[in-house]
Formats: sequence, structure tokens, C-alpha cells
Amino acid sequence: MTQPPQPPQPQPQDGNPYAQDKPAAAPPQPGYGYPQQQPGQPQQQYAPFPQQQPAPGGFPPPQPVPARGGNPALGIVAGVVVALILAWAYGAIMKATDHEIGYAAIGVGFVVGLVVGKVGGRNAVLPILSAVISLAAVYLGQITGVAMYVGEAAHVSFFTALTDHFGFINDAWKENADVKEYVFMAIGAFAAFGSAKKAAL
Repeated sequence: MTQPPQPPQPQPQDGNPYAQDKPAAAPPQPGYGYPQQQPGQPQQQYAPFPQQQPAPGGFPPPQPVPARGGNPALGIVAGVVVALILAWAYGAIMKATDHEIGYAAIGVGFVVGLVVGKVGGRNAVLPILSAVISLAAVYLGQITGVAMYVGEAAHVSFFTALTDHFGFINDAWKENADVKEYVFMAIGAFAAFGSAKKAAL
């Protein structure tokens, strides 16, 4: 009896008789995050999201340093107190050495500006006030030195000479002051201005 013809059997793949032909991958369908493609429109290309570039060395970028706070009113008060102390010291050195020291004016300005900037913080007015306080401190220091001379010559105390003969002492200071002395006072004021700005950073 003749056997009916058998249907063709699939050929084994890679030596595996049970392997089946894999279906072709279906084209990607529009889904979440992508707009629907309309018929008749050209295929749209989507650029990848830009990646954040790390800082050099692999570390995150540094954060800005916040401005240091302070108390401007307290800075002015501290500057005046320091100026009075320095003025007394200036006059005492002037009396002990029997001559004026121009470089001391620069030191007075630097210290006054440093104190005002440290205590007062960052403020646009404080460097200007530091320069004014420095000028007043140097002037008062030189007046103090002259008053010590007058008090010793008149056999009175320093405070008596300063209060009772201030006009005479001021006139004597003006007569003895020269251009170099005013230059040192200006440099001292500039030093106070600069140190107050740097100390407030």
C-alpha cells in the first residue's frame, strides 16, 4: 500500500533539530516619551539628552563663598577706640624720640582700617570712614605730642595743657608741619582704605 507524501520537515539550525525559525523583529512602535508618527511624514530623529560635563579632576564645581557679615556701627566704634589708643601712643613716641615719625602714620592707618573692616564687615562706606578716622588719629597723635612738650615746659599736666592751651598747641603744630608730613598722612589714609576693604572679604 502506497504511503501518502509527508510534508517537508524544517531543517535543523546549528545542529539542533528542535530549533525553530525566529520571527523577524517587529519595528519599534511609538510609545511613552515619543510622539506618534503621522502617516506620510518623514521619520524624525531625536537627539540624545546632553550630559553634564564634570569639573576638571572629577570634583564638583566650587560653590561661591558667601559674603561675611558684620556690624558697621560697631566697626566704626571699634575704629574710633583704636584710633584714640594709637593717637596716645603716637604722641608718646613723638615725645620720647623728640621728633616726628612719618612712617608711624602709615601704621596707624593700616591698623585702623584692619579693625574697622574686621568688625564692620563688607560695607562700601566703611573704607572711606576708615581713611577719615586714620587722618584724625594721626592729627590727634601729633597734637598729643605737642601738648606733652607744652605741659612739660609749663609744668602742668598733659590734659591741662591740651584743654587750656589747645589754640596755641594747634598753631604750633601748623607752623612745624611740612609737605612730607601731609604726604605721610595721606598715605596712612590710603592704607586705612585698603586694609578695611581687604579685611572685610
